[in-house]
Amino acid sequence: MTQPRFADASAPYRSLTVVTSEDWHALRDAHPAKDWLTATGFEAALGDMRLIPGADGVASAIAGLGNAKARARLRFGLAKAIAGLPAGNWALEGNLTPAQKDEATLAWLLQCYRFGRYHSAKPAEASLRLPEEVDGARMLAMAEGEFLTRDLVNTPASDMGPEELEGAFVALAQRFGAASTVIRGDDLLTQNFPMVHAVGRASTRAPRIMEMRWGSAGPKLTLVGKGVCFDTGGLNIKPSSGMNLMKKDMGGAATVLGLAHMIMALNLPVQLRVIVPAVENAISGNALRPKDILKSRKGLTVEVNDTDAEGRLVLGDALAWAEEEPSDFILSMATLTGAARVAVGPDLAPYYCNDTGVVAALEAAAVAGFDPVWRLPFHDPYEVIIEPGIADLDNAPGWGFAGSATAALFLRRFVDNPKYLHFDIYAHTPSDQPARPKGAVGQGARAVLGALPAILGL
Repeated sequence: MTQPRFADASAPYRSLTVVTSEDWHALRDAHPAKDWLTATGFEAALGDMRLIPGADGVASAIAGLGNAKARARLRFGLAKAIAGLPAGNWALEGNLTPAQKDEATLAWLLQCYRFGRYHSAKPAEASLRLPEEVDGARMLAMAEGEFLTRDLVNTPASDMGPEELEGAFVALAQRFGAASTVIRGDDLLTQNFPMVHAVGRASTRAPRIMEMRWGSAGPKLTLVGKGVCFDTGGLNIKPSSGMNLMKKDMGGAATVLGLAHMIMALNLPVQLRVIVPAVENAISGNALRPKDILKSRKGLTVEVNDTDAEGRLVLGDALAWAEEEPSDFILSMATLTGAARVAVGPDLAPYYCNDTGVVAALEAAAVAGFDPVWRLPFHDPYEVIIEPGIADLDNAPGWGFAGSATAALFLRRFVDNPKYLHFDIYAHTPSDQPARPKGAVGQGARAVLGALPAILGL
């Protein structure tokens, strides 16, 4: 995994002056390199950067932060400038607000990410000196957690099946001294995880459910992540175009593990429990069939009307397990529905929650963490849509509307805790964005991290 880091504070450095478009017009005439910057057309547009020559080469640099409209439209826009800096240690300078310093610092760390497992990726060579007033430990924890998420999701299913996801889960637990438990294969039936077993039994790679516990005092926090390591769609098989990104169908588990990393790295005073069901939704003679009826861990029966709606099945058992112990807050994350992408696109992380305190804390933290979220409704009148008549629940009602909302309502049937938050994330950036290269990306974790103090009273 790429390791984000700050430059040695005692090492020599060059200055990267960051200036907004508004300020630049007032500062231009007094800048010592005014003629050079004017000749090169520098106007302080967001992400625009100029290297300023000196007697021995590059002496310093200046980068634009754009105007207010540009900054609102593009997160981490400064990352474009950072990527163009030559090797060496750099320090941010300029009239930046605390929030702008935080965004610039996080952008710098996130743009250092490289996925080099299958080819030699050139590492980032420019290092940032930790700016004053910025919480460096928090920034590093967020970047490391994000890098873990990206590495897990970017890895193809050939090398990231249930066993390999278990390896990453256990390694994270061991790193922070957490206890971990894994239940595999047919033991899922004897220990009452019937839906996890039903989804994963057709694969040659045994299904499993994993639990991690960390912390002995403080509020109880439970994180649950969908770990479908590859999704063929089962017997309701996907077209080939639908399978192209299915290595990312464990993005909920990967994001939960990234969030757990952040929490443990920052030593938050919580009792953390992490649950991940890990399966491969495959096809063989014993595969789950359409119209099968499953009895869940909670006792609710589920009619399977689409084997490609398997994520809510494994999460149902996992959430039921989570509910068997008191918890002050339960969070689930999953790459659950295409309907969520149609609703808000790939950049927003849609979520469901009825607790107004949780919602207020999350919305504020999303802004502070540069991690946009959007609330969708637990709409009670749609409850009847997920009731097929022949069983308690329908995993895929053929209604044609509100696919994300009905999936969220399905999950809510397994949770009685009113402080329940569910994210239906995408976990993928379809094209290169500042500090977010094409491929895997974490969504919602920084927002949740920032909201936890308010939610749990830390």
